[in-house]
Amino acid sequence: MSQKTIYHNGKIATNSTPYFAEAMAVEDGKVLATGTSSNLLQTREAGTKLVDLGGHTVIPGLNDSHMHVIRGGLHYNLELRWDGVPSLADAMRMLKEQVLRTPAPQWVRVVGGWSEFQFAERRMPTLEEINKVAPDTPVFVLHLYDRAMLNAAALRAVGYTKDTPDPPGGEIQRDKRGTPTGMLIATPNASILYSTLAKGPVLGYEDQLISTRHFMRELNRLGITSVIDAGGGFQNYPDDYKVIQELHKRGQMTLRVAYNLYTQHPKHEIEDFSKWTSSASLYQGDHTLRLNGAGENLVFSAADFEDFLQPRPDLDNTLETQLEGVVRLLAEKRWPFRLHATYNESIERFLNVFEKVNRDIPLNGLHWFFDHAETISDANIGRTVALGGGIDVQHRMAFQGEYFVNQYGAEAAKRTPPIRRMLQMGAHVGAGTDATRVASFNPYVSLYWLVSGRTVGGMQLYGGENRMSREEALRLYTKGSSWFSAEEDVKGSLAPGQLADFAVLTSDFFSVPEEEIKDLQSALTVVGGEVVYASEDYSQLAPPALPTALDWAPTAHYGGYYNPVSHVGAAMHYGCSSHHALAASRGPERLGESLWGLGCDCFAF
Repeated sequence: MSQKTIYHNGKIATNSTPYFAEAMAVEDGKVLATGTSSNLLQTREAGTKLVDLGGHTVIPGLNDSHMHVIRGGLHYNLELRWDGVPSLADAMRMLKEQVLRTPAPQWVRVVGGWSEFQFAERRMPTLEEINKVAPDTPVFVLHLYDRAMLNAAALRAVGYTKDTPDPPGGEIQRDKRGTPTGMLIATPNASILYSTLAKGPVLGYEDQLISTRHFMRELNRLGITSVIDAGGGFQNYPDDYKVIQELHKRGQMTLRVAYNLYTQHPKHEIEDFSKWTSSASLYQGDHTLRLNGAGENLVFSAADFEDFLQPRPDLDNTLETQLEGVVRLLAEKRWPFRLHATYNESIERFLNVFEKVNRDIPLNGLHWFFDHAETISDANIGRTVALGGGIDVQHRMAFQGEYFVNQYGAEAAKRTPPIRRMLQMGAHVGAGTDATRVASFNPYVSLYWLVSGRTVGGMQLYGGENRMSREEALRLYTKGSSWFSAEEDVKGSLAPGQLADFAVLTSDFFSVPEEEIKDLQSALTVVGGEVVYASEDYSQLAPPALPTALDWAPTAHYGGYYNPVSHVGAAMHYGCSSHHALAASRGPERLGESLWGLGCDCFAF
């Protein structure tokens, strides 16, 4: 029996009835009771622990239903995050400082989580600016799904020359002499961006364990207690799952992770899923780490790339046959599946396949769903609901909304994605971020987008008809997301019997001005009744410090999501010292097997 704890004198959003409570009792990793402080304090026994919430707001632990946390953790301590950085000047200062401390042969890599529209300058850096601050250290800067910028040193490291051919669906920008400039462009798919990124050095195994723990701690700092991992390119099962499985074995998980298996072999997808459905068991593991099914990529021919700087691509005419084979197998094995689907035109074709399979093998009860669905029509929402499916939405439009408006118009953007209609029509809807390579992992940026209807650059995308109340947004991020891992019976609310996963916020989510939603953090995060993060008034409850990252690691100096206070102190500490003498053996180089890595044909998911 674990110690009983009573959290009292707070504003606890239960996602149940009544919606708010003053106090909550927790025991054996679950919520025991909620109610008034006076009533619950009367149940105090010898050994009961009391935590005074001091009037703070408590929310159920946030559950990001689409994140690439397993892959992201392996690389987190390698990456310089521009998430939330307010100006290009700040971003370039960070880049310059990181160049000085990064040892050869490591790269400095900025891999997603930012948009040019978040910067005061309203632009991204130029290649000239990047080369000026980094003449010798390889630098790779990724911007959304559309481009990557490599300095001259990075071009030399990957070996791209005037003789290097453009890969399918990608472009190596060249000058008048045919020499690569350093700009890689997705036209329209991002395989060129990610196959190039995969050529960089990686962390050793022990440092990957530390890196993943640091990433989980950063997510805990933001009140995230659960994530559904959507697989991804260059994330092979079971090899790239050894780190997360080892942390689970050691009892060092501070985040609940349900993971989907993402096919890796074009035109051989059914072999992947046949092998996995035979060798692995659905939901194997426990509520801390468990297998959640297939996807988000089922067949490569069904990948509708969402680079809104490019016109919508037409999908291959072989997709129906290939997709049917995989979906039929998964339905027979009763494996849930998720499918990346941006455009209504793609969803129309996918649903034709699903309905055909459903006539023979009912899909209802499988907890299958579409990811993204930005331009889905009402008719196709209805078809999805009829098949028992769900729709998982992310705040990608908060980062790409300006591009979408330029491509398709402001009117089309008003219901992209049409979340209100999804809810009205009875769809299961969950919320998330699609972090880390495009949008930021910060859930409060996503909640801000849901509530305000604005991009990170301030553009108003939605009117009141497609914006969520704060209660609705929170519900999508908690109870809504729990359906997508078939865990709605154990998580998503703070009701008796539910898992004791919750966050005590730094400010009141329900009353702060809209613009301040983005600035929220957790002061105390609890998973299964155990404190996994604590600061401010709760510092005495904080778990032990994590093993330190490599001293040159960007996260050791800047952390994850931008914090202006810590950055001021860090800038005073950094100076201009270089750490190039560090042993390069801490980060062994892993090069792709072929020039583009197209044996895997991985892209931006």
